Amino acid sequence: MLFHSWHRWSTALLLSLSLSCTVVHADSPSFENTAVVRTIELEEALTHITTRYSVRALQDNVKEYTFALGEKDGALTSWVGASIKGGEPLALKENGYDKHSRSWTYVATLPEPLKSLGDVTLEFKTVQSNAGTPLPAMVAQENPQSLKYSTDLFVISPYATTIQRTKVRTPTPQIHDYSQPTALPSFTEEEKSASKSGSTITYGPYSNIPPSANSEFSKTTQQRISIHYEIDRPVLRVLSLNRIAEVSHWGSNLNIQDEIHLKNDGAKLKGQFSRLLHQVQSFQKRPMYGTLTGLRLHLPAGISDPYFIDLNGNVSTSSFRPSPSSPKSVSLKNQPVQFSILELKPRYPIVGGWSYNFTLGWDAPLGDSVKYDAKRDRYVLGVPFWTPIPGASVDEAEVTVILPEGATDVEVFEPFAMRSVLRTVIVSYLDTTGRPAIVFNKDRITDSQTNMIYVTYKIPLTAHLKKPVAVGTAMLGVFILALFARRVDPRIGSSISKKK
Repeated sequence: MLFHSWHRWSTALLLSLSLSCTVVHADSPSFENTAVVRTIELEEALTHITTRYSVRALQDNVKEYTFALGEKDGALTSWVGASIKGGEPLALKENGYDKHSRSWTYVATLPEPLKSLGDVTLEFKTVQSNAGTPLPAMVAQENPQSLKYSTDLFVISPYATTIQRTKVRTPTPQIHDYSQPTALPSFTEEEKSASKSGSTITYGPYSNIPPSANSEFSKTTQQRISIHYEIDRPVLRVLSLNRIAEVSHWGSNLNIQDEIHLKNDGAKLKGQFSRLLHQVQSFQKRPMYGTLTGLRLHLPAGISDPYFIDLNGNVSTSSFRPSPSSPKSVSLKNQPVQFSILELKPRYPIVGGWSYNFTLGWDAPLGDSVKYDAKRDRYVLGVPFWTPIPGASVDEAEVTVILPEGATDVEVFEPFAMRSVLRTVIVSYLDTTGRPAIVFNKDRITDSQTNMIYVTYKIPLTAHLKKPVAVGTAMLGVFILALFARRVDPRIGSSISKKK
């Protein structure tokens, strides 16, 4: 036993020394991880991961901490965020992928520098899109579906880690199989370091892990683990989302319209769809597993006149429960957020591999979204980037914000980095010069990116008068044309007959 323990510690020391020349961070690290706990929440199309780092500073006045993700995990990640435990979010700089270390790195800036041996607990949150693969790829209509998820065994870091563990939670306790790591004498004395309890699988603890955000650790030590689990909900994927938000000061209204291309990305249907079997399942309240039969959306409070349209026209199988707008005189601090509930039922059940295109829209009082800043003489508009569909990922999103005609001095505040931001002019009815519009494009959206787009602008008095002047001019033109038409006699030879 003593020889085995000495051999384990000596192997870890030799591995640490061999990796010191290839770590991403500096040769003398500024931090060490006293404990790392990663929690992976497996869901449908989105996988939420929270990693908690107990960090100790090894130098004075250090305030930049580097997080790292493995090559494959980083490629699946659509959103990242960092914060001090129980505190405000931290500024996070994305360095991207480094092919030499085969890792993705992110640098967080602490609000206050740490002194040597100072401690802090950091939380690093990520969301992966479409990380699970249907297995089997095709299932019968009455059978449940399963997904297989893979990730790295070790949480990599440019700093040494004293102890770490990973917890994987599945939606149901029905776990078909999970990986059992092998050949880990340097980090654990257990022959089987993975254990299952209900719907939770725990890997570790693993001790004395050297700096691991490097290619050598990835090649010699890192392992991929996989979990094959059953899921009783559809795997929804929005292939494209086009949102148009149009501001009308004359109508005191904000109209939002979404064009959505939705796909059930779960296991494909094996054989033909049976309407009779579907009706029997619905009548007997039997589980329909991966079949989408309806959506429940949380829309802003105070909206009115929602509409749900697909390629065949209006879909009447929906239910709307409005919620009134919050009074402006009431403080919203510590008050629960109110939503209007819209329950949608597609025209047909959407099984695995099927798609459904539809349009969703509503009107909202302009006062709920636009405020006037008297000091700066500017209007401030806030528009949510998108309205999440529960459990769904988004491949591509385009949001167009159309301002009133005549809006000038437009300033745009993006909630996060966009693929592109374009400015254009859209001409609609009763317009003369057109309405300024901003088009936002973003790939790979998750439910963590529901931030508000803020746009500020000015509208001179002459711009408010453009429409009345245009309408008045049009009516006056019609009147003059009618008056002229009454004085013209189109009959041929009428003047000659009058002379006779």
